[in-house]
Amino acid sequence: MPREYYHTDRSPLTSRIEWLSIHQAGSGGEPMALLSLSDRQRGELEELVSHTPLAKERCRAQALLWIAAGADVGEVAELPQVTRQTIYNWLSRFQERAKLDLRARLLDAPRLGRPRAASGTSDERVAAVIDGDPRQFGYHATVWTAPLLSRYLHDRHGIDVSDRTVGRAIDRLGISWKRPRHELALRPETWRQSKGG
Repeated sequence: MPREYYHTDRSPLTSRIEWLSIHQAGSGGEPMALLSLSDRQRGELEELVSHTPLAKERCRAQALLWIAAGADVGEVAELPQVTRQTIYNWLSRFQERAKLDLRARLLDAPRLGRPRAASGTSDERVAAVIDGDPRQFGYHATVWTAPLLSRYLHDRHGIDVSDRTVGRAIDRLGISWKRPRHELALRPETWRQSKGG
């Protein structure tokens, strides 16, 4: 890249975009852009880049501005260290969400996965039995433990949760686990005599 087109206050990619624009304009053509932005959209994206505290939002807005200016997708992907496919995903989401406001168009796509367990339901069930005796429910234990509570939720309510989930429910309820306290009986003063000593 010729030095006369490189500005030290700009990123290398921004300088490359300016250089491409000047050379392509001189050759009678405009840079080929995958994205066309209105002046208003460009202004809103520039505002986000300079003022949003959210790194993801700023990164996506900047990438879209560079793409709209004619930058190569591979070069744009190098700066935030993402794949070319990620850049294409950002572009397609931005274009597919044309009816939404600009910030909503930059959000992540909905993620697939297992739905979260109904923590409210398990919290209520744990709270209802935690102070009671597990023997009332047919268990051979005198205190509740996370594995025993998971088993209880499965046996009685058909709720399958892990021991870790039960532990988090206990934390949310503000309950602390209690360990049985064993106290030694006080020895009578005559204990040595009873032992023959």
